[in-house]
This record gives sequence, C-alpha cells and structure tokens, in this order.
Amino acid sequence: MHELIDSLFIKVFANDALRQKRDSAIVEIGGGRIAFTTDSYVVNPIIFPGGDIGSLAVYGTVNDLSVCGAKPLYISLGLIIEEGFEKKALERIVASIERAARRAGVQVVTGDTKVVEKGACDKIFINTSGIGEIFYIPNEKKICSGDVVIVSGPIGDHAISVLSKREGIAFKTTIRSDSAPLNGLIARVLKASSKVRFMRDPTRGGLATTLNEAVERKSFGILLNEKSIPVRSGVKEACELLGFDPLYCACEGRVVMIVAQEGTQRVMAALRRDVLGKSASVIGAITKEYKGKVILHTAAGGKRIVDMLTGEQLPRIC
Repeated sequence: MHELIDSLFIKVFANDALRQKRDSAIVEIGGGRIAFTTDSYVVNPIIFPGGDIGSLAVYGTVNDLSVCGAKPLYISLGLIIEEGFEKKALERIVASIERAARRAGVQVVTGDTKVVEKGACDKIFINTSGIGEIFYIPNEKKICSGDVVIVSGPIGDHAISVLSKREGIAFKTTIRSDSAPLNGLIARVLKASSKVRFMRDPTRGGLATTLNEAVERKSFGILLNEKSIPVRSGVKEACELLGFDPLYCACEGRVVMIVAQEGTQRVMAALRRDVLGKSASVIGAITKEYKGKVILHTAAGGKRIVDMLTGEQLPRIC
C-alpha cells in the first residue's frame, strides 16, 4: 500500500497537501486552515461486537481529522448498496450513523446512494469524507531523543472483535471493538499540553505500522517496552491461538502520541481523566540509537526489530 501511494498517487497528483501524507490533508481556505479527509469502509461482517460499519465510518473519519489537530465539523456519507440488501438492516446502519455523529458532535451534511447488482459489492460499502477546523498542528520536526511514546489504551480489540465474529470463534470473554470518537479525548490533551509532537490512530497495520511510519527515513528510532504495551488478556490469548501479533492488530478508538518528555505528566493526566484514556500507558521513547527503526525490548529481556506490516494481516477489517 505504501509503495503504491508513493509510486503512483503522490507522483501523479503531486501537490504539497498530498505530500504531507497525514491522515487528513491540511489546506488553507479564506485565510484559515482546515483538515479534509476521506475513507472507505468495507468491513466484514458489517455488524460486530462493539460496533457496525455505520458507526465505524463516522468514528474513523472523525479520528483522522482529530489526530491532525482539527475539530471535526461536517461529514459526507456515500453508500454503495447491493441489490437485495434488507431494508431493516439498512435502517439499523443509518440509525447507528446518526447516533455516532451525535456522539462525536458532527453533522452529516451531504451524501450519495448507489444500488449495484447482486454480487457487485458485499452487502454495503460506505465512504465518508470529513472537514474539520484546525486548532493545533503537531510539529513532527521537533521530535527528538528522549521524547516519549504514549498509547491511549489497550491495542488489538477491534481486529480481534471483527475476526471472532467473521470466523465464528468463541473465546472465554467477548472481545468488543474499541471503535470510538477520539475528538473529545484529543481536545482534552491538547488543552492540557502544547508538547504533543505526533498523533496517529493505529488502524490498518496496528501500532507497529503506525510507529514505523513515524520513524521512516528519520534520524531517530523508537525503543518500545513490551511490558508497558497494554493488551487485554482476551486479545493476547486470541492472538496466541491464531498466530497473530497484537502489535499489528488494528484499533479504531486509540491514539498514539509522541510527546516531549517535559509534557508527559500533563498529557498522561489528561488522558486518564477521560473514559477512553483510563488505560493510557507510556510504551517507549525516541532514541538516536536505532535510526529509522522500531525496536521492541521484549518481556523475555531481548530485543527485536518491529518491521512495518507486509501484506494484510487481517483483510476487510475496516
């Protein structure tokens, strides 16, 4: 995916906003700055423990705006519906979209609907675009040795939730998706501290891929502490059973931050005052020792390289 983006899309549509390669483009309009993002959702199954394709689409767009320091305001809604899709199921998804938008404080202001013949899509696909007003831009150029890496909560919940429903796998405890809007949590953190230098939501490719994107072609690396990375016992057991690594499992309601060391205390306090950040943890630090690499200090006492995910560990996850 990264090779395709670099070799085709950025090359053909060359412009400064696209070259930022952020979760949202930051552009100027009328002397002000806005964030603009779009994403398509093809998750299978469309309903899973903790969410559905409708709420996921809203939260995913809201989060892509939020991690770029924007206040999400408006979203568009595009629906591609397979012929024969049950009306009650569609009504349930639309109601879920409305609840999610209300929870996130955004409005659905425009949209489009297409119905395609049986077999041309799988039940329903959703595209959402979003616009938000910029109030803070994390300055990634200020990242330096000693900065800390923070994750707002346990990782891997969403991926395992979707997979367990898709494959009909029953675990001891029901694993629910962490799908949630991050705009309130992030606004709380940015109000508490101006020392946040990087923010991303670790969706496809999980925590590992997100952190690799942060250090790619940079003069610094990241050293993670495996013991500090929060993973629920159910997710850990599921990953051991299925041969997955939680570091690569998608989240849909978590934010990863790189914060100046002097801002750590205020950021952590702000995170833990929010229900979505009560399990936040400092999981590592920026180091010049491993340029362009993410290294994991394992629970067993050794170290290993954490590469960017190659291929799709879990397809149709969002």
